[in-house]
Amino acid sequence: MFRSFMLGAALAAGLALPAAAAEVELEAAESGQIEFVMPSGNIGCIVTPEGGTDVYEPEDGGPEIMCDRVEPDYVRVVLGTDTAEELDEVGDSSCCGAEQVLHYGEWASVEGFVCYSKRTGLTCTTEDEAHGFQMARSGIETW
Repeated sequence: MFRSFMLGAALAAGLALPAAAAEVELEAAESGQIEFVMPSGNIGCIVTPEGGTDVYEPEDGGPEIMCDRVEPDYVRVVLGTDTAEELDEVGDSSCCGAEQVLHYGEWASVEGFVCYSKRTGLTCTTEDEAHGFQMARSGIETW
């Protein structure tokens, strides 16, 4: 419990989360993947655990988080432990129908990634913040 609190506090400080930001726990589906959407429904994400699932394995073995933005143009960002990549040509556009919502002002730590939802978009990083992305209607930035 203490380690979890310290990790959460450190991550919140690193992502410059407001003091009022609430950590939430996102539940995995039977496949092991975690799916969530932003309240607007414009951004949806699928988190795949290390080793993948019965039907999908990330190129590097995972874990990975894949987020799709619908408007103004359909774009996907794939964040792994060592890279973040923006994909403009998405052949399997399937966003955004998850039941779990990461509400504005909430953040979650899943499979080595931290995601923070706010009205201006979604930010997800690796726990060490070496790689990540910001995704919004206004644009996408990866690092």
